[in-house]
Amino acid sequence: MTIHYQLDGPEGAPLVVLSNSLGTTLSLWEPQLAALTAHYRVLRYDTHGHGRTDKRGSVTLSQLGADVIALLDRLSVAKAHFCGISMGGLTGLWLARFAPERFLSVTIANSAAKIGEQAGWDARARTVREEGMEAVAASAAERWFSEAFRHQSPQVVAPLIQQLSQINPEGYAACCEALGGADLRAEVKNMALPLLVLAGQHDPVTTVADGEFIRQQAPDAQLTVLPASHLSNVEAPQAFNDALLAFLASQEERHAG
Repeated sequence: MTIHYQLDGPEGAPLVVLSNSLGTTLSLWEPQLAALTAHYRVLRYDTHGHGRTDKRGSVTLSQLGADVIALLDRLSVAKAHFCGISMGGLTGLWLARFAPERFLSVTIANSAAKIGEQAGWDARARTVREEGMEAVAASAAERWFSEAFRHQSPQVVAPLIQQLSQINPEGYAACCEALGGADLRAEVKNMALPLLVLAGQHDPVTTVADGEFIRQQAPDAQLTVLPASHLSNVEAPQAFNDALLAFLASQEERHAG
């Protein structure tokens, strides 16, 4: 499988891997790029079956995690920081549990150790296979953004919904099935890496309570609640960037010491 990726920022700087949510591409991280590349090398990539990354066969959470390791290997990166949102956050939890030796820290934004129920994900996969992406794009804005943000920033919301409608339906459906089968709740207590959990105050998909569960269960986790719904990096980019950069700086100091 060919994974489409993009590198930005100064060569030789610590690497931060950014992993997008279901139904988006690496462009989701544009609001973070300037702030991060002032200090870090940034690796963004299109998740399996999304954007310009191929879709091959069925998809599992472990495969989504292995894709990240494959990218690090390809780029000869021994260790990196990781930040993922929603599906990307769940990927980060898998990496924190099963590949901690490759990471300095993991940031989990708007995610959970288990997202939704398998029946719901399977139903959504069937819907997009039968009806196409418009069926989920029509209601995505309400899941992704608060009502206030939808009214205030339609110029931000509309392109993301348009992008969602153009995602490969089979790639999207396969990732739905991966999410349906993913449950790391029993594993969080074994995630010893430093974790930053970012939760959206108005997120109906992955709630503050989901973030609090990770904070309580993981040995070295902290929680920050942002004034946003599900795509907090887009709705509250300044607060998101401030929390992420402060956490990354603290981890760099820890490793330097």
